[in-house]
Amino acid sequence: CPKPLFFLPIPLFAPEQRMVLVACGPFTPSDGVAFEPLSDLLEVVARDRPDVCVLLGPFLDAKHEQVESCQLLGSFSDVFRLCLRTIIKGTRSAGCQLVLVPSLRDVSHDFVYPQPPFPFPDLPKEDRARVLLVPEPCTLDID
Repeated sequence: CPKPLFFLPIPLFAPEQRMVLVACGPFTPSDGVAFEPLSDLLEVVARDRPDVCVLLGPFLDAKHEQVESCQLLGSFSDVFRLCLRTIIKGTRSAGCQLVLVPSLRDVSHDFVYPQPPFPFPDLPKEDRARVLLVPEPCTLDID
């Protein structure tokens, strides 16, 4: 006997308005892994100062030409960690909640579904309250 789905009740009053920015990777151009699109996105976050920033992978795309031909200057996990550090540092001044969602095409992550959250044990202490590493799929409740 299947269980019915649970839906949250709709509030009768309007909650405080929140700005949510959602972006989906890959965050590199097709001809390199310099993360220029990511830098542009971080400028938008710094300028617009959203309350919540949800970033969906792939962060380092398994289908990227330089990844497939093994032309990266570091290991997949090193390049990925550099990407995460750049994102976390780049959103720190905006003070937004940061949600990072993996993709099946993230080269440095598990290729299983459902996907566990990214492991990032060296997440700086000052960022632990605002950075949320979630599985894929997941449900987010913002306010």
